[in-house]
Amino acid sequence: MKKLKTIALTAISAILLCSYTAYKSDFFEIAKQIEIFTALYKEINMNYVDEVNPAELMDTAITNMLNDLDPYTNFYNEQDVEDARINRSASYTRLGLELQNVSGKVVVTDITKDFAADKSGLKLADEIISIDGTSIENFTTNLGDVLNGAPNTSVNLQIQRNGEVKSMVLKRSLSKPTAVPFYGMADDNTGFIVLNKFTATASKDVALALLELKDKGAEKLILDLRKNPGGLLSEAVNVSNIFLPKDQLIVYTKSKIENYNQTYSTKKEPIDTEMPLVVLINEKSASASEIVSGSLQDLDRAVILGARSFGKGLVQRPKPLKYGTQVKITISRYFLPSGRGIQALEYQDGASIRKSTSSSNAFQTRNGRTVYDGGGIKPDIEIEAEQISDFTQSLIDDLIILDFAAKFADENPDLNWNTFEVNEKIYKTFVDYVENRNYSLKTKTDDELKSLIVTAVEDNLDNKFIEALEDLKKELKDEKMNLFNTYKTQISALLTDQIIEYFAYNEGVYEHNLRNASVIKQAMAVLNNSSTYAKILNMK
Repeated sequence: MKKLKTIALTAISAILLCSYTAYKSDFFEIAKQIEIFTALYKEINMNYVDEVNPAELMDTAITNMLNDLDPYTNFYNEQDVEDARINRSASYTRLGLELQNVSGKVVVTDITKDFAADKSGLKLADEIISIDGTSIENFTTNLGDVLNGAPNTSVNLQIQRNGEVKSMVLKRSLSKPTAVPFYGMADDNTGFIVLNKFTATASKDVALALLELKDKGAEKLILDLRKNPGGLLSEAVNVSNIFLPKDQLIVYTKSKIENYNQTYSTKKEPIDTEMPLVVLINEKSASASEIVSGSLQDLDRAVILGARSFGKGLVQRPKPLKYGTQVKITISRYFLPSGRGIQALEYQDGASIRKSTSSSNAFQTRNGRTVYDGGGIKPDIEIEAEQISDFTQSLIDDLIILDFAAKFADENPDLNWNTFEVNEKIYKTFVDYVENRNYSLKTKTDDELKSLIVTAVEDNLDNKFIEALEDLKKELKDEKMNLFNTYKTQISALLTDQIIEYFAYNEGVYEHNLRNASVIKQAMAVLNNSSTYAKILNMK
């Protein structure tokens, strides 16, 4: 069956790829390729040793073909489209819950205060064992579709916490999440606003927070877009509009089809175009976050501080196909006021390739500063602690930091999170915890060395050489432990945040960081030095 799918994939890929060119130049080539495919499929259907499933075969072929383009161009069969329609029309509610599937375990990774999940008693690092009596292992549908539901209905959960199995009832209730989960005063005249997603109310939420902060004496502002994955393009323009005048170009799109080319400019009167502004970004700031930070940088309206952003500058549009199917196609790219693009990755043969800085093109901001395309948004001031290493990211992805934080919090129930910081003693406890767990620290070097050993065995190389590689593998384990010293600062900061979140939710983390985080202190240092601020923005 695998060979059959490969044949179909090759055939249909050839047809569709040729069709794209043919519609432009040679209709005969289209007819030729379709005729070849029809004849091929007829022979397979009539003569192949096993029964074939046409729908399954075509789904596989189309999906694999689109995988060679980019991760945002996707095909939806009839059932996919129907599922999406039902989800849009049903009355679903936000539970204030984030889950992550790691090695077959479904773990709670985020809880929003006073939402349904919080009220049910769920905590960070809880492992969900079953839902309404059905084991997680037996689920074939999306867990979000099962957990979400109409308000005032309930779902029964069985969870495991610290080795103990507990039962609880999650009662679904209406919640009104805000795009601004936190705002406050960093000092007597500096405001701080966190914007975590560009929802339909993002600009309104930011505007209300800003006006309240101005009433409290804010004359300068820090806008935190770190970990903001994006959202509505219109709201990216509207948020920018808060700080930029009416009729200012924010972003435009370019496509090979003229009708897809669009420009997006501000439409309202701003709230404040003069207030000194610092915008925080990191590698998880994407899409709409990059439009806001990038346009404010291009127009020299704000100092951008943190780590280089994700680099998502592609635009998608759904297109209906035959028999109720649909395709979402990347149709254009985003470009900022200076003319530079945002997209950091190119896609070749299904693989993503980050553009090299050597191939970047230079552009000029309004005040004549040089900025570059093709790599997301590079901050005016890069903060090393905000640049999460692959090593640290693996500790996050594999929930090592989360698990330790939950264990530590459980063992220290009376912890004063307001003044808490991970110190040398706690950090050593964490490193010992990782060692005792026999956690396999993953690096690219591991993969390369493992592949080299396999190849050496296949090539029948001398045993002494293979033994030397195995010894090197052991040395690598020790070397990886040294990475805990190399990335101690960023790991300690993440541990501090995770432990505080266990006690005081994200609000507690924001409050703590507002007083203690080095990135906030550096942002305030820039805002409190008018000459430095002006010099960075090349203000005359």
